[in-house]
Parts: sequence; structure tokens; C-alpha cells
Amino acid sequence: MIEPTEIRLKKAEKRLEISFADGTAFRLPAEYLRIESPSAEVQGHGPGERKLVAGRMHVGILEIEPVGNYAIRIAFDDLHDTGIYTWEYLHQLGREQNKRWRAYLDALAAAGLSRDPRAK
Repeated sequence: MIEPTEIRLKKAEKRLEISFADGTAFRLPAEYLRIESPSAEVQGHGPGERKLVAGRMHVGILEIEPVGNYAIRIAFDDLHDTGIYTWEYLHQLGREQNKRWRAYLDALAAAGLSRDPRAK
């Protein structure tokens, strides 16, 4: 199992910085973590049920809370707090950040949605 060596919440910058024992380190924006939440609210309860989360450009992180020795729970300032982010999932989000972000932007455009919550 991959484990973090350091986790830092940068509230003002709206990001989580995490370093792992394998030498990798990632800066994960709050918006990215929110739209990729492992919660059922975002992922759905089965294949093909994933929800596209729009309008989270300004979301921040209120707090992070340890869950056992394997994960953290992230509470966002839009009151979403049900996702449990395992070390493995956080590492995967870091590794796949560029690909996942591009897919998200493409999906928003295809759906006529925006990152900006004020967009009509």
C-alpha cells in the first residue's frame, strides 16, 4: 500500500499538497478533489451513474480528517463531506490529474455547463 509522508492543507490557496513514500508529490486543487469525490453523490451507486459536478470553481476545503490509517475525509465549503479519499485514490488522482481535468473540461463543454457557479 502506498502511504503519504506529508499532507498539507493550503486553505488560502484552496489546495491539498501531498507527498508519498514513493517520492511523488502532488498539488491537488480543491475544485479537482471536489469534482472527483469518491462519494456516492458523485460516483453513483454503480457503473454509468457518475454525476458531472459543475459550478465548483470557487470551492474551498474547510478541513481534512483522518479515517483510520488509510484515508482522509475532506469537508468542502459547499458542505460536501461524504467522500473518503484513500491514499491509493489520492495517489491516482495525482498521477492522472492532467488527463482527468481535460476530460472534465470536455464533459462540461459537451453538457453546456461551466465551472463558474454564476454562469447561466
